Amino acid sequence: MASTFIDIHVLQSVPPSNLNRDDTGSPKSAIYGGVQRTRVSSQAWKRATRAYFAEQVASGGADVSDLALRTKRTVAQIADRLVSAHGFAEEVATTRAVEALGLLGFALEKGRAKKDGSAEQNLTEYLTFFSNAQLDQFAQIAAETDPGAKLDKKALMSAAQVRNGIEVSLFGRMVADDKQLNVDAACQVAHAISTHATSVEHDYYTAVDDKSPADNAGAGMLGTVEYTSATLYRYATVAFDQLVKNLGTREAALTATESFVEAFVRSMPTGKQNTFANHTPVDAVMVQVRTAPINLVGAFEEAVVSESGYVELSAKALATYASDIQEQYAGAPLASYIVRVSPKASALDSLGTVVTLNKLSDAVVTAIPDAAKSGDAS
Repeated sequence: MASTFIDIHVLQSVPPSNLNRDDTGSPKSAIYGGVQRTRVSSQAWKRATRAYFAEQVASGGADVSDLALRTKRTVAQIADRLVSAHGFAEEVATTRAVEALGLLGFALEKGRAKKDGSAEQNLTEYLTFFSNAQLDQFAQIAAETDPGAKLDKKALMSAAQVRNGIEVSLFGRMVADDKQLNVDAACQVAHAISTHATSVEHDYYTAVDDKSPADNAGAGMLGTVEYTSATLYRYATVAFDQLVKNLGTREAALTATESFVEAFVRSMPTGKQNTFANHTPVDAVMVQVRTAPINLVGAFEEAVVSESGYVELSAKALATYASDIQEQYAGAPLASYIVRVSPKASALDSLGTVVTLNKLSDAVVTAIPDAAKSGDAS
């Protein structure tokens, strides 16, 4: 049976904004096709996707145990569970949590010293990434161990290798100190780039002091903020077979795929959002089920040039390139679905079945080959 991949292609126009800043505060950029493009890093959109997962939990559409925490404060997370769920005293809970993390191979350190000279205790040397279900199980193992007895390292290691949840299963986990804890990511997310050349602009702003004297005409504050606007091409792919392996069953992988498609399409990084309120919907989405992943960014290697908007010409470029790829290189996808929010993206209609965004996720998981949809991971 051939491998199955779900490719997600998105065109999305974003107005003046600064979704993802570099170390100087400037919108991130990249040179592609010899011209500067606006860029939003893959990590920024992964973070936004994870935030959308949390919203799905809040609305009752997902289980919090499937989500994960990326943190250096794992000791505190386990200790809190021992206190709240198992009635441990805080000091004993912390001791047990420290022991559990040590048996899992994580060294601990102090945080940076505060102004009063104190420092946060028991931080892992680097960020850990465990599902809530795994953290719950670590606490359960600690709670079931007799006072004074050592925790069962084998049980802890086993708990760290099952019930990965949707986030660890999709985005993977790398632990340099112990490869047993590694989880290969089932999802890849590309850096989003503009389909056209862009440049960074500067907004010079002032703020008025509400209590300034009547004869004071000066501003209470002034400064500049950098921004750009762009029509972005976004791409992600899910390796369905790897997702099945990570989650344990194909049924769980189908549910995770459905959640990811919706979350990736609907999410938006929050950089400078209070300043720019850039809550713009996607202009078009194409999701294809394939036996090998294909990033179609090559459609924009020659930057789109326009004097009156980029969505229509970007959609045409994407449709032409996708058709050429299909005819000359990759063959037809197993299934293809188009969501066209903007009528300017109608050039994509010929590439698949047109559906609404609300029906997209269901359509995609239905199209995954039957042999990949039932049975256990084995």
